[in-house]
This record gives sequence, structure tokens and C-alpha cells, in this order.
Amino acid sequence: MKFLGKPSSRRAAFLPLCLLFSKILHPGHSHLDSSRYAGDKVIRLIPNTEEEAYALKKIYQQLKVDLWQPSSISQVSEGTVTDVHIPHNGSRALLAFLQETNIQYKILMEDLQKVLEKGSSLPTQRSRRSISGYNYEVYHSLEEIQNWMHHLNKTHSGLIHMFSIGKSYEGRSLFVLKLGRRSRAYKRAVWIDCGIHAREWIGPAFCQWFVKEALLTYRSDPTMRKMLNHLYFYIMPVFNVDGYHFSWTNDRFWRKTRSRNSRFRCRGVDANRNWRVKWCDEGASMHPCDDTYCGPFPESEPEVKAVATFLRKHKKHIRAYLSFHAYAQMLLYPYSYKYATIPNFSCVESAAYKAVNALQSVYGVQYRYGPASSTLYVSSGSSMDWAYKNGIPYTFAFELRDTGHFGFLLPEMLIKPTCTETMLAVKNITMHLLKKCP
Repeated sequence: MKFLGKPSSRRAAFLPLCLLFSKILHPGHSHLDSSRYAGDKVIRLIPNTEEEAYALKKIYQQLKVDLWQPSSISQVSEGTVTDVHIPHNGSRALLAFLQETNIQYKILMEDLQKVLEKGSSLPTQRSRRSISGYNYEVYHSLEEIQNWMHHLNKTHSGLIHMFSIGKSYEGRSLFVLKLGRRSRAYKRAVWIDCGIHAREWIGPAFCQWFVKEALLTYRSDPTMRKMLNHLYFYIMPVFNVDGYHFSWTNDRFWRKTRSRNSRFRCRGVDANRNWRVKWCDEGASMHPCDDTYCGPFPESEPEVKAVATFLRKHKKHIRAYLSFHAYAQMLLYPYSYKYATIPNFSCVESAAYKAVNALQSVYGVQYRYGPASSTLYVSSGSSMDWAYKNGIPYTFAFELRDTGHFGFLLPEMLIKPTCTETMLAVKNITMHLLKKCP
């Protein structure tokens, strides 16, 4: 796909942005099945100079755009690929500005509403499907996922135990599945969470897929049998339950939690910037209206506090922490908040290398891997860094498919291949843990 951009003067980069964008309105909140995203575009931009990056930052702040990649305006810099969701009444002005300044761009999605409807990312479309039993190849609402958890708890009690670790801000239960063959012997454990960011629907879909595969192949697959016999898996299919529910009922692109702020009308905190590790430093925002808002204090969100409390309580036997996000096709490990090498780098790096190779062997999909700070971007207060700092030696964050063509709207037809290849990576990491690392 060729980048667009008309060679011209850069003078517009320094026009008063208030004049250039004074007529642009910001999108409101309405129900998912409305036409709220009609005419909205998703545009990919690459600033070639720091001058261009500075101009883009100013534009993004003026427009209050929804940044898809990276997640924070502060992370926009020379050479950084940025994917931005822009409302229809702002896209014309933005495109004119980009052409005037010769900043490279390409349009990823011409009409976001049409992509939403065509890509079966709306629950109304999904619910029209004929579902025989439980369909793991469609996205499921929070209620459906929690009903599924209750069902497995009743029907597979030999391998599964369901429990709650607390309540969300809006009072929803924070359910976790403990998966593994019960044993009196000491067993190490792996923590897996999905859906820390509400709009990343492929995460919860993978958590469900992992449980399904574990139950179906326990007797037939020696690797899975060894995993469940020697380890427990604590699986939290939906971390950010309030935000995930809101992404189904009100705003498909909601990212944060749903907590209220006493001083601002904006709601929610970035649950992956709210941990007590370099809290609210680089890559996090102190403003409640920003998507990367770190919260009023560390562990301010009841969801984060509940998980942190559970991990602290069980950190002696939890040896791996895996968190699933989207999108970028990356396998990341610490540190995220700084450019530095972790003490057990060789062990973790080896596991990551083998995992991405195993993943690629299925469909040829390539994942980048490495420290989050240098592979993706610097961000403080992340769950991965916190888990590592609190004594869990194997901590990883997956950024699942894709690299921007669909972004957060990964079609349901890609759930199966995405989960199939990711299963191999997770099994590889788990076996590496059993064989080698402390």
C-alpha cells in the first residue's frame, strides 16, 4: 500500500492550530448499533523529522484524536508509525494539513462504521449467527463469558476451579479460573490475563481458546498433559470487566476502566499504567481525559488492586505472568519503563525466540520480540514490569494480530488462526519454564 502525500510547503505546520481546526467537533458517546462512526477514518502517519512529530502532537491534542498506535501522544516521534482514528468532521482538515506539510500517510480505513459492520465486530451481527453449543470463533459479551466460566466450573470440576478475587468499580465480580490437575504436591503456577484494555477483544477470545484447548487435548496431547499435571494456570479472561462491557454496549473503542473522577467528567484509568512500578512516569499521563491516564494513585483501580493482591499472596509459586493485548504482533518482556537489561535476560530471551518461531511455523505470521521499551515504546506502571519486580521471573506481554490493517477490529474469521498460532507460543514458553529457568 503506497503512502500518500503531496509535496508542498511546510508553512502550514506552523499555522495556529486553533484556526485550522476551529470548526471540528469531537465525537460523542452513543450505542454501538448507531452510525456514530460513519465517515470516520483510520489513518497511518509517519513523521520523518522531529519538526513533523511536534506538529502532529499539536494536532492530536487539538483534535482529541483516538490514538490506536502508539497509545500516547508523548510517544509520537521521528520515524514512529502512528495509527490514528479521526472523526469524519475532522478528517478533511487533517488530510489537507498532511498534504500541505508533506507528512507521509495512508488511509487504513475509509469509513470506520462500514468496517465495523462488515467485519462482524458488532455484537448485533455476532448474535445473528447460529451457534451450536459454545462457539469459540466469535467474540462473546461479558455475560456470555462469565456464564461459560460457570458452566465449565460445573462440568469440568476435575481440572477447573472458578473463584472471584474481588469486585470491579461498578460492582462486577472479577472471576479467575484455576486450571490444572489437583495434586497434593507443590506445583508452580502461571498467571494469564486478557482484556486489560477493553477494546482489544481478541485477548479474551484467546483466553477462552486456551482453556478450551487445555480441556480438549489434556488426554491426547502429551505436552498439554505435562503442563496441567505439573503446573496450575490462573486464567482471567476479562481483566477490565467494566470497560469490556462498555465496549459492547456504548463505545466499541473504549480502552480504560470506568471509574469516576471527582474533578473531571472524564471516566476511567488505563489499567496498564496503574501499577506501582515507576508509576505515572514516561508513557503515562496525569490527565484523567487521556487514554493513558495513570490514575490518582497506584492501584487506585479495584481491578488492578485485586490482581496485585492475589499475585503478591501467591508470588512464591507463580513463576510466569502472561498478559494478552492487541495489536502489533509482538512478544514483549521487561523492562517497559526503562532501557535496561533484565538479570535473567538470556533465559527470557531464549524463551521468546523459541516462542515466536513456534508461532510462525503455523501460518508464517511474524512477531517481533524483545524488551518492551525498545521493541514497542517506553511506558511506566505496567503490569508486566510490576510482576517482574515482584519476583515473577518469567513475565511477557503478547500484542496479538494484526499490524494495523484491521487494528482493534480483527474479524471473527481470524480468531481461530490467531489463537491457534498463539497456543504454540504459550505452550513453548510453558515448557521452557518447566525445563530450564528458575
